[in-house]
Amino acid sequence: MLNIILYTKDSCPLCDDAKFMLEVLQRDYPFKLEERDIYTNDKWLETYQLLIPCVVIDDISIDAAQLNFAVLSEALEAKV
Repeated sequence: MLNIILYTKDSCPLCDDAKFMLEVLQRDYPFKLEERDIYTNDKWLETYQLLIPCVVIDDISIDAAQLNFAVLSEALEAKV
């Protein structure tokens, strides 16, 4: 099963949107979603504070500037 990481933080409407898109896509693509709050780890905060929400699918990283339903769907399709 594919593992996906969603880097997020509290009170982030874009993060909520990303999580919703992933939950919708999970109906068609089997994957395990791990949500990581960047404020719980200094390395995550340093790496992702300007990029959240950020979705990591294996070696594919999709940050807020690129994140939309079509991009997520295409990335998942490439990994199935």
